[in-house]
Amino acid sequence: DEANAALEACFDGAFGAAGAEVVVEEYLTGEEASFFCLCDGATALPFGTAQDHKRVGDGDTGPNTGGMGAYSPAPVMTPEMTERTMREIIEPTMRGMANLGAPFAGILFAGLMITDQGPKLIEYNTRFGDPECQVLMMRLKDDLLVLLNGAVDGQLAHMSIRWSDETALTVVMAARGYPGTPEKGSVIRGLDEAEGEGAQVFHAGTAINGGALVANGGRVLNVTALGKTVGEAQQKAYAAIDHIDWPQGFYRHDIGWRAVERENAGG
Repeated sequence: DEANAALEACFDGAFGAAGAEVVVEEYLTGEEASFFCLCDGATALPFGTAQDHKRVGDGDTGPNTGGMGAYSPAPVMTPEMTERTMREIIEPTMRGMANLGAPFAGILFAGLMITDQGPKLIEYNTRFGDPECQVLMMRLKDDLLVLLNGAVDGQLAHMSIRWSDETALTVVMAARGYPGTPEKGSVIRGLDEAEGEGAQVFHAGTAINGGALVANGGRVLNVTALGKTVGEAQQKAYAAIDHIDWPQGFYRHDIGWRAVERENAGG
């Protein structure tokens, strides 16, 4: 009844010109995942999976952000789900674009909802995600430049991509005020000690001011670690964060929570 009332309001002119056309979309429920492919116009090679955390606060609370953390691979993307995604979504897209005279070469990022009926496409991006890229790069065992050149030269049919069997997890450290107006200029210390824990710290919104590393944006650091499980990678990433001296920064304390719960439950 509520939906019908909203439709009637649209066509009765309640929203002016903006309501002259109504788009009806299927409501999807399930688990979101990011699926990447490297494409050369004819061939698409799977380029890893990830899951990220958009909400600013623990427990997936607060406003959306560009991403507060991620882990790879996405446990929900089983070999069967990956095969279905390629067959039902990626390969038809590649054929369709080629048939239109616009073959796609580059990184194809499919935002998926994994439903009870299988993978459903929510959106496409033609780029790596942030912070998904960081966890993919931690697991990639091949030379990225060689692979990108293969995409440019149309050689992906003769190439393969090797991945670490380990899980990568990254935690975003953001400046106070994000995702609103972030505070800039605060000094960050302790990165060498953090990387001494076996983590890799990727810089985002940082700058050098007077010889000191300072925050210069909203999302500032990506503290990233590898582990045999999501739980182990999570523990290593947060152990590294403990060494970072930046009182004006904040981060989520539960990145990877869904996957860790699944691991602890034995599934």
